[in-house]
Amino acid sequence: MPNDVEGIASAIEQISKDVSDSFGGLSEEQLNWKPAPESWSVGQCLDHLIKSNEEFFPELEAIASGTRKNSLWQNWSPLSGIAGAFLVSTLKRDGQKVKTNQKMTPPSDIPADIIERFEKHQKEFTERIHAAQNADWRKVVLTSPFVKIMTYRMDVGLKALIEHEKRHVRQAKRVVAEEEFPKIGKQTATVSV
Repeated sequence: MPNDVEGIASAIEQISKDVSDSFGGLSEEQLNWKPAPESWSVGQCLDHLIKSNEEFFPELEAIASGTRKNSLWQNWSPLSGIAGAFLVSTLKRDGQKVKTNQKMTPPSDIPADIIERFEKHQKEFTERIHAAQNADWRKVVLTSPFVKIMTYRMDVGLKALIEHEKRHVRQAKRVVAEEEFPKIGKQTATVSV
């Protein structure tokens, strides 16, 4: 079965378009507004996605260069078959909170250029996936950079990254839909959650 490079690239492009359409007209104040102190702003959701995806860049580079080999744990881990599917299904359910790794927690104030940085990041992410397209994604096993015991096949791992992006974009849309969301400055397109 061939790698679904175009399917993954198309999903990333669609997310980028959704982010631009939904949040591209927001002011810096709106991008940083939070409904509660413990909640994330739109900008924080996007910053978190950039940081999270970048954790996989070294692996994608090694896969693209042909130098990467699965470790002994990755080859024998009983989790590889089920962990990825579990992760994908968990990410699709918004009601279930997942604790964020401290390293991936975004700063409080996000610069106004977050939309442009996110779009640039998405293009770079797609390029790295294209560069790794010749590897057998069903045989390459990735280890989560966040939970070192968790392993999953690359094909499922990339689907999990897409679902992770969609989850946080939905979270950001819920922020904009809040009644108290500031309506001053630039305005955003109507957001459907």
